[in-house]
Amino acid sequence: MTLSEQIQKDMVSAMRSREEPRLSTLRMVKSALKNKEIEKRGPLDEKESLAVLSTLIKQRRDSIEQFTKGNRLELAQKEALEIVVIEGYMPKAVSEEEIVAVVCATIAEMGSPTMKDMGTVMKNAMAKFAASGARVDGKLVSETVKRELTPK
Repeated sequence: MTLSEQIQKDMVSAMRSREEPRLSTLRMVKSALKNKEIEKRGPLDEKESLAVLSTLIKQRRDSIEQFTKGNRLELAQKEALEIVVIEGYMPKAVSEEEIVAVVCATIAEMGSPTMKDMGTVMKNAMAKFAASGARVDGKLVSETVKRELTPK
């Protein structure tokens, strides 16, 4: 079953059980996937669908940050609930310990990079995560690389 089919099936069950927040989130996700399909002029493969979902999650995280700055906690909570629903369709995210391990391994492979080489370290670390098919937060990887490259 493709991701779109799974979302459609879950939309129907959300309608039947009258779960309004879940239903509206699934409709938004389905709409985003359909828009991307139209933009591409063809069906999306699994990797492209997951890219759309990760974009939606990133947008929600940015919104939460802005809503908390603006003291709109009820809207931030709504966005957080949407993230939980969307993450249900994503592969399991990599933990912080795993990120640190991969970043340290990348730094060790490169010799002794400095802060000037941060971009290269990031590129190599992200390539490792992409090769393993794992989902990772780029911001977290960036912070970890920065922390590991700073002289202690």
